[in-house]
Amino acid sequence: MGMSKNMHAFTDQNFEQEVLKATLPVLIDFTAVWCGPCKLLSPIVEKLADELVGRVKVGKLDIDTSPNVTAKYGIRGVPTVMVFKNGERVGQHVGLTNRETLLKLIDGR
Repeated sequence: MGMSKNMHAFTDQNFEQEVLKATLPVLIDFTAVWCGPCKLLSPIVEKLADELVGRVKVGKLDIDTSPNVTAKYGIRGVPTVMVFKNGERVGQHVGLTNRETLLKLIDGR
């Protein structure tokens, strides 16, 4: 099963343009291919990408292929989810989580 067409792929190369300069809030799923819990979180995040299309930009960042962003934001474990608004990190959750928690992160609750 491929990624939802509403899921973005964030990288060291496009992070500034795609995330920091985004006009919409951005939810990032920091992930890794070897991470078991990441595989469980993935469908939850992809469903949100479809539900929130046009309101929130949702995407993944592979920590192994994007070490610069990973280091800059101090990612030590995956999955880690972050929400950015206007170039600033406004929310973060480390570990496997659920839809409700992700929605609260987006809303800033």
